Amino acid sequence: MSAWALPMLGMPLPMAAPGNTGDVLIELGVILVVLALVGRLAARIGIPSIPLYLLAGLLMGNGGLLPISAGEEFLEIGAQIGVVLLLLLLGLEYSPQDLRDGMKSNWRAGLLDLVANGVPGFAVGLILGWSITASLLLGGVTYISSSGIIARLLDDFDRMANRETPVILSLLVMEDIVMAIFLPLMAVLLVGATLLQGAIAAAIAIGLVAIAFLVSLRFSKHVNKMVHSHSRELLLLGVLGLTFLVAGLAEAVQVSAAVGAFLLGLTLSGQVADDVRGLLPPLRDVFGGLFFVFFGIGIDPRDLLPVLLPAIGLAVITAVTKISTGIWASARAGIGPKGQWRTGVSLVARGEFSIVIAGLGVAAGAQVQLGPLAAAYVLILAFAGSILMRFANRIPSPLKPATAVKPLPGRPAT
Repeated sequence: MSAWALPMLGMPLPMAAPGNTGDVLIELGVILVVLALVGRLAARIGIPSIPLYLLAGLLMGNGGLLPISAGEEFLEIGAQIGVVLLLLLLGLEYSPQDLRDGMKSNWRAGLLDLVANGVPGFAVGLILGWSITASLLLGGVTYISSSGIIARLLDDFDRMANRETPVILSLLVMEDIVMAIFLPLMAVLLVGATLLQGAIAAAIAIGLVAIAFLVSLRFSKHVNKMVHSHSRELLLLGVLGLTFLVAGLAEAVQVSAAVGAFLLGLTLSGQVADDVRGLLPPLRDVFGGLFFVFFGIGIDPRDLLPVLLPAIGLAVITAVTKISTGIWASARAGIGPKGQWRTGVSLVARGEFSIVIAGLGVAAGAQVQLGPLAAAYVLILAFAGSILMRFANRIPSPLKPATAVKPLPGRPAT
């Protein structure tokens, strides 16, 4: 129905608040121009663009030099779309069989990852005098790597075809699946529910993830046939529509939208996957940039100083434990020392999930320092992880050829 017909039918004509639309467009324009400039700067000096995007967001948030407020709702949605597209394209790189084999061979590394990187955060929370619930939340913050940052950098550095990348991928997916259980469980505990109610919520989350994984394994041909089209326009509309639908349904049932998008990416294969990989990267890059800027905007620089020392300490400890986990996992997979080192440093970056976990605690009033501490910690490791990935082949590795672990049967070392 056309807008001019609404008053004739007695319906009010929708109007934006005076000046609001203009403010949003101006601020969005400023953000995109800043992204373009810092992206050019990053390319010129040879470093990843993500740390500069984060820094730009920090400077444009509350307490920054150029505060942005009018377009925050749009930026939040754009940031969510960015994460979904990042994980969709990451899933397109692998088949369900590849992932199943990787998870089957790396489940021990996943368990080590959980203990080695979750316990330090939990312990620091208790040392600071926080409650058990708040300490568990901090353990979640330190445990999970940033799928969004790592996925973007793997693609930026042309490392998708590397032999260690499936190991990285399987560890990230196991972390995301743990989050699919952890987030609803913590949400229940934060509102004062019983352990039984928390266990029920966790069981539901496990069941939903298992169903989604089964669908990606068994029905990928049907999904591909449904979305395939020789028209790029229709293919893009179909894939994006299905992606947002799956991601939204996953989020609605407390399973991460990122996990839903990743599983859909696994389901798409063949010509459909090849075509989508050629169409989506520019769209992913724009919305992915918005995600990293929005993340920085949510941090007030003035809140970082009081928690800087514990954040630095945690960052150093859990960077070492992540690197050690990655080295051990890739060594078990028969990957050589250089690949082991790249695996370890690739897991260092923290990002979107850590902030989501901290946000749960902040919204529930679990601990006033949880938000700033998580923000400082994530900002440190988002920068450090990006730089480590960029220069992984140039940084002297503590590993030597003699330390390579004997490969598993049927898997040659590299």
